[in-house]
Formats: sequence, C-alpha cells, structure tokens
Amino acid sequence: MKRTAEAPHSATRPGDPDPRVIERWIEEHHARIYAYLRRRTGADADAVELTQQTFTRAWGVQDRFEGRSSVLSWLHGIAHHVWLDWRRKHGRFEARSDAWWEQLPSGATAPDELLAQMDSAGAVFLAVDGLEDDLRDTVHLHYYQGLTLAETADALGIATSTVKYRLREALTRVQRVVIPKESIPTPTPNSSR
Repeated sequence: MKRTAEAPHSATRPGDPDPRVIERWIEEHHARIYAYLRRRTGADADAVELTQQTFTRAWGVQDRFEGRSSVLSWLHGIAHHVWLDWRRKHGRFEARSDAWWEQLPSGATAPDELLAQMDSAGAVFLAVDGLEDDLRDTVHLHYYQGLTLAETADALGIATSTVKYRLREALTRVQRVVIPKESIPTPTPNSSR
C-alpha cells in the first residue's frame, strides 16, 4: 500500500518514534488544528489545551498511522475525538446564542456578498451569450474552458491575433451591457494643462 505521508518511525527500530518527524508534523499542522479546535470550543485557552492533547495523543498512537490518508486528515480525526471527549466530560452540550456565533470570525464570503457575486457572474454569462457566434465561442473557449490564446486559436482554426481581437471586442461589448453608464466614472480634464 502506498503511503501518502511519512509515518513517524525511525528507520532503525520500527515503532520507535523519530522526534524530528513529529516536530515537523507539529510545525506544519499546529495552526490548522488549533484553528479547528478554537472554532469548536469558542475559547482560546480550551483550544490550546485540546491542541496539545491532540498532538500528545497522536504521539501515542503514531504507530497506527498507516498512511492511507494525509497526516492532516489523520490529525483532524484525532482532534475531533479529543474535542468530543472534552465536550462529554465538561457537559458542553448547551446551545450557543446568536451573539456567540456572530463573534466568531469566518474566512468565508458572507452570504450577501456571495449572492452578489453569483448575480454578477450570471449577468456576465448572459451578456456573453448575447454576443455573435464568433465572439461567444472565443470567450467560452478561452475564459470558461481555460484554453490559452494559442489553444483557442488552434481550436477555432484562426490566428492568435484574431483571438486577441475577438476577446477585446467581446469584453468591450459585455462591459457595455453589464456595467450601467451611470456607474462608469467620467474622466475630468486635468486643469493643470
């Protein structure tokens, strides 16, 4: 079976943990495990304690790591069980208030921002669909299918310069449809001339 990550065994004595490998695991994954546990516990002190317990437990069961998953997912599994044990022991089953949830930082895009992005993407897609066939095909191949300029030219049987012209023309037309005239800033003449 192929291992996805190095197990913390010494080359000379199986089962004897190599502290350098464990140290590397801690350096590489500490922040992510801590962040996971911070989110689950809602408190810095508890997260610090549970992160330490996670790596202590990983050290104790490192000989069971078979490499069928990544080290990070293996450590998250241990962290999850450490958190469950902590929650059971401390009776932490109470519901959290809305204020508690609102104070937790989230790296994800807010729902209203995500909806605005989806609306914008939909408007752009509709504007592209309204283009002539040659412009629309060029945009779809280059932007939506991810082909390079040369690959797009090969696929359409045209010159790369024609692809560039079509993309520039398509973008100009899409901007006219998607961006209202009122929101485009009007250049003001420079009074210092």
